[in-house]
Amino acid sequence: MSTALALFPLTTVLVPGLVMPLHIFEPRYRSLMEDLLLLDEAERVFGITSVRPGRSPEQQGLDALYPVGVEVVVRSMERLEDGRFDITTIGRRRFHIDEVDTSMPLIRADVTFLNDDSPSERAQILAREVAEAFAVYRTTLAERVGQGDESSQEIPDDPTVLSFLVTAALVVPPDERNALLSAPTTDERLVLAHALLARETTFLRAFGAVPSVDLGDAGSVN
Repeated sequence: MSTALALFPLTTVLVPGLVMPLHIFEPRYRSLMEDLLLLDEAERVFGITSVRPGRSPEQQGLDALYPVGVEVVVRSMERLEDGRFDITTIGRRRFHIDEVDTSMPLIRADVTFLNDDSPSERAQILAREVAEAFAVYRTTLAERVGQGDESSQEIPDDPTVLSFLVTAALVVPPDERNALLSAPTTDERLVLAHALLARETTFLRAFGAVPSVDLGDAGSVN
């Protein structure tokens, strides 16, 4: 069953469990924040979705958006003196965009929420392989950007949490990151993540290539 949800299109990808701070300055999103302030904290939600490179939701509508986004809950809100907001959100659950309405400045969509499956026995095995590959990838990437050894940082045991952590952390093109987010099951996401980790680690070792993107900490997966 579809649910109406206000959308906040971004050029990045959010995953369930990821904390994302946002600075709200556009009038349409400031209006959304004002509306959310009238609701109970548990009801302060909206959707974050990724925009395809070179496209605009206002011009191409649904075709400009990747099909799967994430509902976020607003954990903190600070209204600034000039009407802007600084907020902190956390990704809660994935959704599929069924239709979008771009007739108003604030884009709204009819979405269907997706259920993340309980990890299978195969997922547990895949998770161990992905965890090992992820540790190697992080260490290799950190060496290239001079951030030191990353191998001691804790990697989650839960296969679904791990699959989303890798989705958020992998430095890959938007199409591939959104393919990870859109994977129907944890098993499929882990298989794809393992392949991408192996490829990217090989590239880093062979060419010393570091992707030309911001490698700063965008948040943390809980």
